[in-house]
Amino acid sequence: MTLQWAAVATFLYAEIGLILIFCLPFIPPQRWQKIFSFSVWGKIATFWNKAFLTIIVLLIVLFLDAVREVRKYSSAHAIERSSASRPAAYEHTQMKLFRSQRNLYISGFSLFFWLVLRRLVTLITQLAKELSNKGVLKSQAESTNKAAKKFMEENERLKRLLKNYGKEEDHILEEENKKLVEDKEKLQTELKKVSDALSKAQNDVMTMKVQSERLSKEYDLLLKEHSELQDHARKGSKKGL
Repeated sequence: MTLQWAAVATFLYAEIGLILIFCLPFIPPQRWQKIFSFSVWGKIATFWNKAFLTIIVLLIVLFLDAVREVRKYSSAHAIERSSASRPAAYEHTQMKLFRSQRNLYISGFSLFFWLVLRRLVTLITQLAKELSNKGVLKSQAESTNKAAKKFMEENERLKRLLKNYGKEEDHILEEENKKLVEDKEKLQTELKKVSDALSKAQNDVMTMKVQSERLSKEYDLLLKEHSELQDHARKGSKKGL
């Protein structure tokens, strides 16, 4: 195995190891999210996309080269021509065909696992964020439920207070209504008494008025008789003289 294909094979083994580590069930996505949040990843993030595309291009080139080699050594015409010229050519061609097929599988799986690794890291990051959001939403829902339960209890307490206050208020209003009715009856009684007294006073005034007019008439008659008596007395005194 040449140096470049040894490097590609090592890269493939590293990819398989990373994928297996990422798929371990006892390491939660939040832990990977913390690892991906290290400052060192932030520093190399600017070169990550370029490196990712560069590795893809190299793997594609190696994959196409391996495909070319497989097609070259799998040709029946080439095998027959080689075997006719030299006796050991067939075995040599089969060895090269095996190497080219090996390189094809190595480069193909390296390219595939590289894309899978990129997608797996993205999915782990998204899953960690969703789990974090889920935890936040769960805590918010619990706090909202507690607040709603507290508000419901407060509402029930206020309803009971209003109900008790309504009963007391009804009792107070009933007592006030009874008092107002009693005051009304008292006022009506006193008004009736005042009306009777006023009627009696008016009758007394009318009686006094009639008596006053009668006395006035009698007084006038007495004055008239007194004046007549004086006139007779004067006339009698004149005759005596």
